Amino acid sequence: MRWFVRGDVDGFFGLALDNLVQLLVIDALCRHALGFPAELVRGTILPGAAISVLVGNLFYSWQAMRLARRTGRTDVTALPFGINTVSLFAFVFLVMLPARLAAQAAGAADPARVAWQAGLVACLGAGLIELGGAFLAERIRRATPRAALLSTLAGIALGFISLGFLLRAFARPVVGFATLGVVLLTYFGQVRFRGRVPGGFVAVVLGTFLAWATGIAPVGAAPAVAATWSPPIPAVGALWEALSGDHLSTYLSVILPMGLFTLVGSLQNIESAEAAGDAYPTLPSLTVNGVSTVVAACLGSCFPTTLYIGHPGWKALGARAGYSVLNGLFVVGVALTGTLSWIAWAVPIDAGLAIVIWIGVVISAQAFQAVERAHAPAVVMGILPGIAAWGVLMARSGLRAAGVGAPGGPPLGDGVLDAFLGSDVWIRGGFALDQGFIFTAMILSAATVMIIERRFRAAAGWFAVGAVLSAAGLMHSWRLTPQDAVMSLRPAWPFAAGYAFVAVLMLLAPWMTEPDEGGHG
Repeated sequence: MRWFVRGDVDGFFGLALDNLVQLLVIDALCRHALGFPAELVRGTILPGAAISVLVGNLFYSWQAMRLARRTGRTDVTALPFGINTVSLFAFVFLVMLPARLAAQAAGAADPARVAWQAGLVACLGAGLIELGGAFLAERIRRATPRAALLSTLAGIALGFISLGFLLRAFARPVVGFATLGVVLLTYFGQVRFRGRVPGGFVAVVLGTFLAWATGIAPVGAAPAVAATWSPPIPAVGALWEALSGDHLSTYLSVILPMGLFTLVGSLQNIESAEAAGDAYPTLPSLTVNGVSTVVAACLGSCFPTTLYIGHPGWKALGARAGYSVLNGLFVVGVALTGTLSWIAWAVPIDAGLAIVIWIGVVISAQAFQAVERAHAPAVVMGILPGIAAWGVLMARSGLRAAGVGAPGGPPLGDGVLDAFLGSDVWIRGGFALDQGFIFTAMILSAATVMIIERRFRAAAGWFAVGAVLSAAGLMHSWRLTPQDAVMSLRPAWPFAAGYAFVAVLMLLAPWMTEPDEGGHG
């Protein structure tokens, strides 16, 4: 098999465009949502992220060539690889943003640096989980129902990925609707434009043209200087400083599930590749995935890498090994040369938002498509906490926009929470669910699967896990500050008691109930 074939061009456009969107999202969220200085984002975070992507792409391309030579085949496709979209949003909104707000409330001299360090710890933790879990991946997959894993991702995808960008599309409908139409046509309609031009490329070009025509672009002032070389800078010192704080314990309820999700998701992608005809060994594939994430953290990036879903799609396009190498070189080129700052100026997020919406929709749809039909209720149970957590984020954002908790504004106190209650918004319950909601989603979905299958003792075990995590303060434990409702890591005894009660109920169910074959639906 040759290193580069015609199909690698199509594969490159699709994969590179996806990674470019990730870089643009990182640049926008870090600078605007988190308030990071441009020199930190474009001089440290993006170069670190680019090198981590390059490491994985080179390995998976070499792995594909090795498999081709061993089997004598010419149709082997490399595993697609890039920045982990789900972790990107989770670490921004569930780790770094809370860390920045807490640092501001505490009067820290540099809240942005505190938030960045929290992101480094989260990225390192996720990478180490991926590395260690490579040896246990099969056992983890067998212990957790697929519905629990996929539905939890779906809740995050719907709330923190798709819904926010959907609002943006409806705020700017000319660009939003046009690009969404292209993505729906090509990605869901399974058609392509003549000349084999990738639909994602058409969407971004069309979105950019319409953004300039309607005044959305350019975004801000043009970069003050020409594109300059920004080599990756080791951030081991900052990472070590961060590890000496309490970031790991504070955000463990996000780091642990995200590491596990990446691990299991990557394992499923390896299985998907094998079903398409390319059987890759599990251990080295998952190990390099973890190594790339650790490299990202050590070079200053807060964003893990992952094996991408969709190997059969790239294979159908005719991509082989070269598309992976090209993708890695492209990402390094735009991140290390400063070109991304010009792209961010000329190409607004609106031009690529339809692709991000599509990613969230596909992740959510997969949660239903890849599980047994009888488990659909369990998928819905797992989705609900993620959507609720996004709703709480919107409530928080609304309070900040109204000046509540801001310097010089009214504090966030019981009176404000009572006002929510007067409008029948149980915000206290929202704050409780928000803390460790990823664990909550997994537990509720997994327990529902067990109940559907009438494996009541197994369901009791999952509720017992909820009781233990609540007693440890990793779920539902929060306290009110004048600025925000924050995680407290104190035992949440009412919730521990609630989970324990349901666990006992499940244990007694075989003696207290009898099968109702008629059903209730």
